[in-house]
Order: sequence, then C-alpha cells, then structure tokens
Amino acid sequence: MSEDAVTKGKREGRGTMAWGITGSGHRLAETVEALKTQQRRHRNRVDIAVYLSKAGYQVMKYYKLMDTLTDAFGRIRIEQDSNTPFLAGALQLGKFDLFLIAPATSNTVAKIALGIADSLLTNSVIMALKAFVPVYIMPSDYAVGVTVTKLPDGRDLRLRIRREDVAHVKKLARMDGVFVLEDLEELDQVFYTRFHDEEDA
Repeated sequence: MSEDAVTKGKREGRGTMAWGITGSGHRLAETVEALKTQQRRHRNRVDIAVYLSKAGYQVMKYYKLMDTLTDAFGRIRIEQDSNTPFLAGALQLGKFDLFLIAPATSNTVAKIALGIADSLLTNSVIMALKAFVPVYIMPSDYAVGVTVTKLPDGRDLRLRIRREDVAHVKKLARMDGVFVLEDLEELDQVFYTRFHDEEDA
C-alpha cells in the first residue's frame, strides 16, 4: 500500500493505521498472523501501513517473514533514520488514526518511557502523542519471570524478563495516550472500538 493509498482511504472514509515492527522475534509470527486477520475482518474500514525499524527488517528476514508481510500488506516501509520515511510527520498531520507497535523490544519500550526519540518508531511515538494520536504498544517483556520463545529453526529459547524492563512497561501504561497490550487477543477490542461498523459484524 503506497502513501497515496492511505490518503485515498482517508478521503473515502476508511480509517488508517500505522503498524510499527521492532527487532523482537518473540511472538513475531503470531503478530503478523493476527494483523492479517484484523485486516481481513475490517478490510472495508481500515487501511494498514507497515513500518519496520532497521532491526525489525533484519529479524523479519531472519524469520523468513518478509514475503508473507509484503503479500498481505503491500509496500513495506523500512527505517533509514529517525525521520525517514516520514512517519512522524504523517502522524502529526492526521494521516493515521492510531499507531501500533507490536511486538516492541525492551529497548524501544525503554526509550519511549524515557522520552528518547532517536529512531523512526520512538520519534514517531513522541510525535503521535503530541498530535493526540493514540499509541498502542505490545511489549515483548511484559511481566517479570521467564518466557520461552521460538527461534526461526523451531528450537525453544528461554529468556529472563527483568524487573527493570517491566518497570519501563509500567511507566508506559501511565503515559497519556499510550495503551499497553499484554497479548494479541486485545487487538480484537482495539479494532472493534476504533474501526467497527455494521459491515464488520
């Protein structure tokens, strides 16, 4: 989907959403499938534009998901620097009704919580919030403990979720305009609330 398609969707009364993907492999394949499902379910009501961080692009290739992503969502925009592509400006100008980052690495979460805007996605979050665009974030590290994630070859990888990372998640949840998602099932409510009409029932 090109930038012009997003603008056209706005003119035709459809909602618009920017989806940012960071370098987290945890729940990545599941997130792609969940957004594909939402896009099919709400295809008459919302256009989704996909933005990859530099690390997100690398991890997408590592998990062999780039073709899947492109087939489902069309043009994929890849970070060059904190302002290129111009996602922050598009959010400020009202081209998108909401901004979703899923999954979000602990690095991205920490930067947003601390107000650091030195990458495409973190800069875009700050600009979205300044423009009253709601931001939804699904952190890869949500609760203290141990989680198991899948490597591209199918092997399990045990990872410790540190209290320091969870502290940043809790700080995000207290920020005006930011909504923290614990799991992918919560996307149903997000899409229903923001983009539902009778055709989707």
